[in-house]
Amino acid sequence: MKKRVFENRVVIITGAASGIGKALSLKFASMGAKIGIIDMDGQRARILERDMGISGTEALAVPCNVADEIAAKDAVETLAGHFGGIDILVNNAGITLRDAFINTHASAYKKVMEVNFFGSLYCTRAAIGYLIKRKGMIIITSSIAGFAPVPGRTGYCASKYALHGLFETLRLELLKDGVHVMMVCPTFVKTDLQTRALGGDGRITAHPQSKMGREHSPDELAHRILKAAAKRKNLVIPSLQGKIAWWVNRIAPGLYGRIVIKQFQSELDR
Repeated sequence: MKKRVFENRVVIITGAASGIGKALSLKFASMGAKIGIIDMDGQRARILERDMGISGTEALAVPCNVADEIAAKDAVETLAGHFGGIDILVNNAGITLRDAFINTHASAYKKVMEVNFFGSLYCTRAAIGYLIKRKGMIIITSSIAGFAPVPGRTGYCASKYALHGLFETLRLELLKDGVHVMMVCPTFVKTDLQTRALGGDGRITAHPQSKMGREHSPDELAHRILKAAAKRKNLVIPSLQGKIAWWVNRIAPGLYGRIVIKQFQSELDR
């Protein structure tokens, strides 16, 4: 991958101060991009801005809860004004929810949708004019839970399925404007997202996470995302496990269901 693909490009990343977002920030920066950091953890965001500045990257952090429409709009416009535009928007901020449907309050679903779905919607609405001007790109951190059911994750799956409906349709609408939309669907990634997972009551859960297959590192994922972005791919399923899930769920959904219900039964037996 040649550096010039992203050199001097303005990349705004939500949830940028930790996990996948931080790995993407550092990877884009290593390729010569300018980085707009959006994260609700203002302290972490400013530390990342400082460290990137020390290493020679032009970066600016704007603390923001993307679930707040006005705050999201202000954050994106602040960064666009500072850098003079936007080339790439990475909708990465997200939260997760682990519990059986029967135990989950409607308010918990709203919390997840507000961040995962509406946060991405709000930031994209704010950035779309800038992206059209530069024929840019929107990257969405989705999940295998965006195309295949995962027991005990109805809220998370709902938010990710909704992202696919919105952004795959938006991709078609933006064809004439030269703006590309790329969906990224990782499996399990080793971040602190799970330490903040919500239970059915909407509070942080202490219940252990069920997993399937190997956990990937944020750095591994970031490398694959940038390679795919350079080629302007539509869909990125970075792991073999994810590719198998994609195909099996389509070709033999009954088999897929039997496999995952066995793997994630502990999510339902609380």
